[in-house]
Amino acid sequence: MKINLFVLDEMQPAAISALLTRSENDIERLLSVVAPIIERVKNEGDAALVDFNAKFDKVEMQASQLKATEAEFEQAHRNLPEDVKEVIRRSADNIRSFHEAQMPDAMWFKEIQPGIMAGEKITPIPSIGLYVPRGKGAFPSVMLMLGLPAKIAGVEHIMVCTPPAPGGLVDDATLFAAELCGIKEVYKTGGAQAIAAMAYGTETVPKVVKTSGPGSSYVSAAKRLLYSKIDVGAPAGPSEAIILCDEHADPFVAALDLLIEAEHGPDSTAMLVTHDRTLAERVLEILPGLIADLPEQRRDFCTTVLTNYGGVVLTSSLEASIAFTNDFAPEHLEVMTEDPLFVANRIQHAGEILLGSHTPITIGNFSLGVNAILPTGGFAKTFSCVTVFDFLKRSSIGWVSRQGYANIKDTALRFAQYEGFASHANAILKRPY
Repeated sequence: MKINLFVLDEMQPAAISALLTRSENDIERLLSVVAPIIERVKNEGDAALVDFNAKFDKVEMQASQLKATEAEFEQAHRNLPEDVKEVIRRSADNIRSFHEAQMPDAMWFKEIQPGIMAGEKITPIPSIGLYVPRGKGAFPSVMLMLGLPAKIAGVEHIMVCTPPAPGGLVDDATLFAAELCGIKEVYKTGGAQAIAAMAYGTETVPKVVKTSGPGSSYVSAAKRLLYSKIDVGAPAGPSEAIILCDEHADPFVAALDLLIEAEHGPDSTAMLVTHDRTLAERVLEILPGLIADLPEQRRDFCTTVLTNYGGVVLTSSLEASIAFTNDFAPEHLEVMTEDPLFVANRIQHAGEILLGSHTPITIGNFSLGVNAILPTGGFAKTFSCVTVFDFLKRSSIGWVSRQGYANIKDTALRFAQYEGFASHANAILKRPY
């Protein structure tokens, strides 16, 4: 296994551009695959979902089994080991505490000038469909990261789509996490077909106005095709991470953390970025041994990622490492440098920034409290991590008194006349007061 080593100063612009490209950016080729799936769900409803469960997840079921039952929730509660329940509860407490602190006032006003008030009213969106993936494992952490802020925001109708586990059930931990979030509406469907079901509705799965949650490239392709039918939320596709190091980083710890996101799947991206050649070479020496110790599936994923969409990037300086990181705009960023706060102040584009050698992505993904549903594919340049604001909307509010109207009407009138809006102008010119 030859892990990629990219020496940035020796690369041509086209090669650097390719290095900045993720698997997610190649979803154009999947659009034609996903489009017929969406069309079938739109036209056939539950029958299509049942068929796709059999085809893609190898699970045979009836339409009546698409929704998780109360008995299944109770069985999950009985089956799940108590220590796992406690881990989920403790993580949920941290996530809840962090997101409760984000909640804005329900309404605010500011006096713009005497007699003129402007402000906002904050209200929750009416319905949300959370997407909790399963393809390469169960992710109760994703349920917490989506369900808790949606509940805190006050969304009235929250439902979940997640691929069925073998046997046609939802995994116990995901159901337990959903119940902990106060969510009892869980549907067993995944992939592009789940996004289509939430966009159009079926006999069993209700239509919602927005979906949120990470997924495969097929899920990302479905969101792209359905963006005019449903708010698809922040783009959260295959996992990606940069571990940014200087010469003070521990190469063994850096190598450990490089594998965190690499093991998510063969379409993930994981890079260690450093200007220190000695560190880079040491990490390359350590990685094969760490990978060899992994379970077969995770070993295969890491090998694919580090020889395809990832590896070690050697730059000429810390400034060059920071510049490359900003160009890449990673989902996850770990900073292992002598002064991580200095680097954090220079980072402009990252879904999350984790500082120091005691803050691996593992902590952020599960238990720190910050949200681990983050923009991927370079969209950290324009999108943010999931927060309560993903489940809220703002309405502008204005109020003008008689005195304020007298002070501002001529300004607005002149603006209307300049832009050629006669009715705008008449609303002031012909007003009886």
